[in-house]
This record gives sequence, structure tokens and C-alpha cells, in this order.
Amino acid sequence: MTSRLRTFAAWPVAALLALLAVAAHARPPAEGGWIKIENPPPITVGGKTYTPSCSGYPGTDPRFSFWARRGTSKNLMVYFEGGGACWDSFSCTFPIAGLPPQVPQLFVPQIAPDTDPARIGGIFDTTRVDNPVRDWNIVYIPYCTGDLHGGSATRTYANVGHPVFPLPSTFEIQHRGFDNFMVALDWMKKNLDKPRRLLVTGVSAGGYGATFNAPWLARAYRTAQISVLADASQGVTTPAFDAGLPGRGSWNLQFEPRVFPDGTSIAGNDFARRLAEGLPRAKVAQFTTTSDLVQIQFYDLIRQFYPPGGSCPDPSVDWTRQMTDKVQSDAASTPNFRFYIASGTYHTLLRDDLFYDEASPGIRFADWLGLMLSNRGGTQGQGGRWFNVACPDCLVPVSCP
Repeated sequence: MTSRLRTFAAWPVAALLALLAVAAHARPPAEGGWIKIENPPPITVGGKTYTPSCSGYPGTDPRFSFWARRGTSKNLMVYFEGGGACWDSFSCTFPIAGLPPQVPQLFVPQIAPDTDPARIGGIFDTTRVDNPVRDWNIVYIPYCTGDLHGGSATRTYANVGHPVFPLPSTFEIQHRGFDNFMVALDWMKKNLDKPRRLLVTGVSAGGYGATFNAPWLARAYRTAQISVLADASQGVTTPAFDAGLPGRGSWNLQFEPRVFPDGTSIAGNDFARRLAEGLPRAKVAQFTTTSDLVQIQFYDLIRQFYPPGGSCPDPSVDWTRQMTDKVQSDAASTPNFRFYIASGTYHTLLRDDLFYDEASPGIRFADWLGLMLSNRGGTQGQGGRWFNVACPDCLVPVSCP
């Protein structure tokens, strides 16, 4: 454990924190009618009670809230926030909570007090005429449970030696991301019109939340034209992590049974393809940079604790090779799946000006998403107007040093 901790702490964690936290770009609040649904009560669906909660990490605020904005169209975007993950005693001992740069920081344990979707840029900037969702209804689901928005479990972890916060020898984490989502979905169904078009999206951990929970939204809105976009959520993990407890099994992920009947056994990087197959009338897409620093560092940590990884010992090359091979294979075999691969190492683009500025050959990302949402090209075949995008060298095979 000590050697692994030393390896992880040697990373440029300050850069990881800056990217992982996906800090909002402050701007004057735009008109649009944002409301905050604070500390909503539990709900009961099908005889099961869902109690919303943040992680309950010692010293943090356990209350869960979410936001909604009423637009002028009959379309709806459901956005899942990012913020790392935790799945065992090591990862759950280190939250993102103002720790010094040399300390590993792995998950967001509570909703940040200054969270305000009205002050976020990118796809949330409804003042821009080139924003394809500028007049949509939007529901913003924060992330504070360490479980990719899919868990429904209470786990006890051991303190592996936190250098800043005084922790008990053991502590509980509420992995209640799915419970939070169900409470938000109940509110949507009661307070918003049924959408004509539905975009389910999110960044980093939120991209997985969008992928896992899109089938539940499809069930709720059966007549909607559905698009699912996962930003920086490629799922390159290891079989031991995917099958293990601890590991992904710590979260007790709640899978919609018709689309993911065998969800606990699906490889981490195969959920997008399985979603596209399970919802053949939907559009499913993934965005990433070719050397996403945050995804690579999480993958490196996972393969150290849950080996083995891929065939290359260099984690950057290993992750990039697996990612590019998988998205190309999925696009070739699945007619309603597309990808957009940009150059660089940055992590996510939906929440800042990269949403408008990223322009791999042929098309800006915001325009590409607009084609996806407008249904140009439909979902069949690779020759339609909604097409795969990659920078010139992004799909060139990478050799292992």
C-alpha cells in the first residue's frame, strides 16, 4: 500500500484536481429561470424507497439538492455532474476538499457551496446563438456520492492514513447516486412537460451516470427522440476492478434490466455499445481527447490495485490504445454510435468555451452535437450528416515504448 500511495502522490495531482473538479467558469447569471430543489424528501417507487444523500464523509454536508431551468422549447437536457469516484478504503479516504497538492484527491464528497449552473459556461451558456440547447429545459444533477451516479449502497471503509482530516479508524460512505437520480426523475415527471427531444449527458463520472441512467429516462419518456453523450467517460478499467468487491461492486449499481440485464458483468468500456444496442432508436456518442490526463491517471491507479491492465506497461499508451481500438470497433459494429476524438490531454469540454472552440477537422464540437440533436443523418449508417470525428493523428496506432 505504501509504495502505491507514493506512486500516486508523485503524479501532478494539482493538475489532476484542477481538471477533475471541472470548475465552473464564473459569469453573470443568465436569464433562464434556474431553480434549486433543496434537500428533497425520499420517494417510494415500486415498493422501494429512495432516500437522497451525499456521501456522508466525516465533516461534510450530507444533504442533496439539484437544479432545474425552464426553457421555451419542449426539449429536455438531463446533465450529470462529474467529480471522481471512490470504491475502496484507499480511494474513499481522499476526497476533493481543499487538500494540499501532494495529497491524492479522488472524489467529491459533498455539493460545493458555490455550485450554481447559472454561472457555468459551455453548454449552459444560453446567451449564445450557436448553443444547440439554448432554449431547452435543463435539469442539473450534482455529484457527491463517489459511485458514478449509479449506486445504491452504504459501505464501511477503513482510514488508510489521511494526512489532513482527522478520521475515525472506519467510516461510512453513502453511495446513493442512483437514489438521487430517482428523486430527480420523479420531480421531472411531475413538474416538466414530456420532452420531444431528450439529451442525456454528463462529464467524467457524470458521463457514466448518463450512460447508466439513460435507459431509465427512456422508459419514463417513451416517445422522446433520445441522444446520449458521454464526455470523457471511456471506461478503460480492468476485469478485476469491474468484477470486484471492493471495486465497481462496492456501488451496487442499479441497471435497467431490459438494456443492461447482465450489467454487473459488462466490461467498463462496453456500456456505450450495449446502450446503443439496447436503445436502437437513440443516438449514443462519446467525446474524449486522445491522451486525457485524468482518465489515464485513474486507469493507472486502478491497474495498480486491480491488475492486470493492458499489454503496454506505459499507462498513457495503454489507455490510449484501448480507447481508440474500442471506439472504432463500436462505431463499425453499432450504427447508432459515434465518437469525437480531439487531440490533447485535457479532460471534458461541456462546461467551458472548449465546447465552442474545439474544432477537429471538419466541424466544431458544438455544431457536431447540433447535428446529433437535429437528427440529421438519422441513426443508420456511417455516411449520414452526423459522422465520426477524429484529429489527423488521433487514431494512428500508438506503439508501446
